[in-house]
This record gives sequence, C-alpha cells and structure tokens, in this order.
Amino acid sequence: MNKIEKLIAELCPDGVEWKTLGEVCGLITTGKLNANAMEENGIYPFFTCDEKPYKINSYAFDLEAILISGNGSKVGHLNYYKGKFNAYQRTYILGLFSELIRPMFLFHFLRGHLKNYIFINSRKGSIPYITLPMLQNFSIPLPPLPIQEEIVKILDSFAELEAELEAELEARKKQYEYYRNKLLTPVEKGGRWYLNGVEVEWKKLGEVCEIEDNKRKPVAASKRISGEIPYYGANNIQDYVDGFTHNGEYVLIAEDGSKDLKNYSIQYVSGKFWANNHIHVVKGKEFLLNKFLFYYLKTFNFIPFLTGGERAKLTKENMLKITFPIPPLSEQERIVAILDKFDALVNDISQGLPAEIEARRKQYEYYRNKLLNFRNRGNS
Repeated sequence: MNKIEKLIAELCPDGVEWKTLGEVCGLITTGKLNANAMEENGIYPFFTCDEKPYKINSYAFDLEAILISGNGSKVGHLNYYKGKFNAYQRTYILGLFSELIRPMFLFHFLRGHLKNYIFINSRKGSIPYITLPMLQNFSIPLPPLPIQEEIVKILDSFAELEAELEAELEARKKQYEYYRNKLLTPVEKGGRWYLNGVEVEWKKLGEVCEIEDNKRKPVAASKRISGEIPYYGANNIQDYVDGFTHNGEYVLIAEDGSKDLKNYSIQYVSGKFWANNHIHVVKGKEFLLNKFLFYYLKTFNFIPFLTGGERAKLTKENMLKITFPIPPLSEQERIVAILDKFDALVNDISQGLPAEIEARRKQYEYYRNKLLNFRNRGNS
C-alpha cells in the first residue's frame, strides 16, 4: 500500500466530501480588458484566452489565482499565477481559496475534468464557452489536506518535467531556425555568391522546377469520401480521401493566405496525395533536390510576390519569377542532412522531443486520473 492509499484508509475510508467551486472559491470573476490591451514591454502578465500570457503595464489583481480561458479554440485552458496580473474580459479568475483546498490540487483536478464539463454543458450546436454559473456549480472532491498535498507533490513532478521538455523544445526550435537561416543565407563576395563558402548560381523557380498545377482538382467537403490519401490545401492536410492527383516527391506552395504572412505555407510530401487548387505543386529538376527547395522556401519572404487584398494570392506567374541560389548537389545533400536531423528533433511526433513530451503528458494524465478518483461520501 502506497502513502496515499494509507492516508485514504486512515483519513477518509468512506469517501470524501464534494463541494462546488462557488463554495471553495471566494472569488470567481473575469477580467475587464479587451484582448488587444497587451503591451509589448509590459511588466505584468496579461492573461487572455491564449495558452500563454502576454504583457501589460497595469494590473487589476494581486493574488494567488487559477486563470481559465473562457472561449475560443483554447476554451478551458488553465494557468496558475501568484502575484500582480491583468486579464481579458472572457478570462475567468478563481481566487480567495477556502482553507479546505490547496490551489494546486484544484488546478490538477480542473485540468482533468473541466473541459469535458464545458462541452457537456454548452448549448448543443454552439461553440463551447464558459458561463459564470457553469463554474460556480462545478463539483470537486475535498479529501483531507495531507492527501491533497501528497497528490500535488506527485503530479507537480510530472508537470514540471513536461514543462522542462517543452522549454528545451522551444530552445531547439530557435536553434533549428538559426542554423537553417545560417545555412541558407547567401553571401556576396567580389560579385559572386556563396552558401557556406560554396559558390552558387541564381536561378528562377520556373527554370529549375516542373510545375504540375494542371493536375490539381478541388473536391467539395460534402463530396469527399473518407479514405487514406491526404487531401492538401493552402493550410496543409485538410482531409483524407480515396484516389490521388499526384504520386511522388513534391514541394507544395500555398496559393492563398494572409497578405502579411511572411513565411508562406510550405509542405514537403512524398507518395500519393490529392492537391486542390489552393496550392502550387512543384518538383525540382535533376540538379535540384526537393528537400533543399523545401528548406529554402521555408525561409523565403513571399510578400513581394503576393497580389490581392485580405485574401492574398500567389499566382503562378509571380511564383515563376522567384529566384534562389542553387549550390552543387553535394552541398545541397549536406545541408539537407543537417536540417533533417533538426527537423526530426523538433517536429517528428514519433521521435525526438515531441515524442518524449507526448509520453510524459500521457504519464501525467494516467496518474492524474488514478489519483483524483474519489468516492463521494454522500453517495456511499
């Protein structure tokens, strides 16, 4: 029998009392500011419905609190903070906690159960969002404080490890971007251009690539049949279908997007896929590696080549005018080998840091579900 089991057998063998958030939180409110109130060099955290807080130079709260995203794609996301901060008008703040509950125990319980509660209690057919009564009526278990503290100690250790791995992943992403830019930034010397000391030749994309846009074919969402072939559009894979328009190694360049999108959507694909009319399908000729083209275009600023207003467009005519430096194949292979290793480390969910983070997250969730499963004493 582990320590928590012994504590439960000793302190609450017949189950625990459950109360609502309204009973254990003396403060349940929202912020008052608009989401665009953030200030780049602010000194206080500004919590919105995004996962990470922004900055601001004024504060409205000074306490230990749990912050909850009240709507949007991150609805139900939690942050914990102690000190001075400010908040968006759709961000909920829980504070002034009862002496019966440890704030981090509540934090872990909410992480495991709040999102599902929100989806169940939102109006059917509407985008899920939180209302004040939903939070006030949310029920939580109240085991004795020694049990809460032991559970927090265990779950915090898993959460801290995950946070450390995420911080390392962020550092590796910056390192990856640094080396990618360094390896793919040409330097001029004496009227000649070089990549990493190797002379390069500037060519237009239309000279060194085959464009297979003629095979593209859009399929309305209502007419797509569920399958195993990825269906690509401007925003990467949009669906999976039966059949394919292309088969081989290609680079896909988004045609439609935001007018201020500096790094246009670029995908590298290999095998069978279906391409719709919102991407250009490009293939390097014999002296250009597709992977080298992919990595170079990931650093490219497409803005000067876009036309249109809010829904900017990269026409085939403009795309063909794009010029870029082409080193010998041996140098292309060397650059690709280096960047492939970085890419696997920071993006591959089957290996590297993403896989390790996912494993730790599942481990945390397993123990959280196991440790926070309390019987209601009133129903025993």
